[in-house]
Amino acid sequence: MELTGLIAFALAAALAWPQAEVAQQRIILLPSADGSASAVVVRGSDGERLLNTPFASLDVMPKGTTQQVQLNEADVRTRYGQLLDAQAPRPQSFLLYFVSGSDSQLTAESAQTLAGLQAYLQSRPAPELTVIGHTDRTGSAAINDALSLKRAQAVRELIRKTGIAADDIPTYGRGSREPVASGAQEGLNRRVEIHVR
Repeated sequence: MELTGLIAFALAAALAWPQAEVAQQRIILLPSADGSASAVVVRGSDGERLLNTPFASLDVMPKGTTQQVQLNEADVRTRYGQLLDAQAPRPQSFLLYFVSGSDSQLTAESAQTLAGLQAYLQSRPAPELTVIGHTDRTGSAAINDALSLKRAQAVRELIRKTGIAADDIPTYGRGSREPVASGAQEGLNRRVEIHVR
C-alpha cells in the first residue's frame, strides 16, 4: 500500500471513530454565603435536573443533554480558583431604625449598625447602593411618603460623610406600604434599608 493510501486510510478511520463529546458549558452550584440551602433546576433536552447540594455539577453537552459531574470543594477551588477570587463581593443589606416621628434620629442600636455599614462601605472598592425609607402606619399616606423619603435622604447624607459619592445613590420612600411588623413591633416599620452590591 502506498504512503498516500495509508494516510488516507488512517484519516478515514480516525474520522469514523466515535469522538467523545466535549461539554459546552459546566454548571456548578456554589454554596450560599450564609450556609443556607439553595438549589437550581437545569433544563436540558433530556429533561430537568435539580442541583441542590453545594458543588453539585452538570455538564451541558452540544446536543443540549446534561451529564452529572462529580466535583467537591477542592476540585472546584483547584480548577476555578482564579474565577472564584475575581467575583465581586456578595450583596449585603443593612437596616437602620428611626425614633418615632423623626426623619433623622436613629435608635441607639442603629447608630451601631451605621458604624458597621460605614466600615463595610470603606472596604468595598466601588459599592453600588440603594436606599429605601419606610414608616410605621401612623399618619396619612402623604405624610408617610414624605417622611420615608426624608429618612432615606438622611441616610444617604450619613453615607456621604463616609466619603462615598452620594449623588449616584438612588433613594426611595415607600411610606407605610411595606410593613414588616404590627402591634407592639410597629417600630420595626420605621426603617431604612440599605442594599449594597
